[in-house]
Amino acid sequence: MKTIEEQLSQLRLQGMHISWKAMMETRQHHKLSFSEGLEILLQAEEENRINRRFERLKNAAKFRYQSSIDELSLNASRGMDASLITELAKGTYLEKGESILITGATGCGKSFLASALGHQACAQGKKVLYYNIQKLLIQIKMARLDGSFLKLFDKIAKADLLIIDDFGLSHLEHNGQMDLMEIIEDRHGKSSTIIVSQLPIGSWYEIIGEATIADAILDRLVHTSHRIELKGESLRKKL
Repeated sequence: MKTIEEQLSQLRLQGMHISWKAMMETRQHHKLSFSEGLEILLQAEEENRINRRFERLKNAAKFRYQSSIDELSLNASRGMDASLITELAKGTYLEKGESILITGATGCGKSFLASALGHQACAQGKKVLYYNIQKLLIQIKMARLDGSFLKLFDKIAKADLLIIDDFGLSHLEHNGQMDLMEIIEDRHGKSSTIIVSQLPIGSWYEIIGEATIADAILDRLVHTSHRIELKGESLRKKL
């Protein structure tokens, strides 16, 4: 007959397996009732699965920074509204499919903030994708060449949170304009998008280029979004 350890391992109940071994090593199982021991094992299994899911989601997102909400310096002088960040950390914007627009000068912590919000979403069990805008558009070009672009667009559309970083570093070509519009249209009112840019939102029309497409994209992003404008010197310069 297989031991309890062997059965837990075979059934891939990692959290229960680890907890059972600890209980055996400390001989705590002798001091617990059946229901108490079972409760501890089930809780350990639940926590283990939550942690493993978070790690899977975090790795799949490919964040620029490994940051968390707890690491943010909620300094009002830098444009960090503590009440807004606290509200966003709850994740209600994700349920409503609302967007977040983060702007500010180079090095002021925009990408760090976006990564922290993304990590928080992963901790809440949400699927997140993090892209630099240029790398995203190149990936779409390559996907069109090998015929996988529908699969890529479907993947992007199904993400609970899409983070597009470094928006506005260069003007968009026509194909890039159309691809971005399709991405935003697919997600509008359904899933959340975070756009990170050095440029103020008023300059985004010029970056997108085509007025009609710019209107279509920004109309879906701007009016129902949370806006965070970071201020101050470059944090990299200070470091």
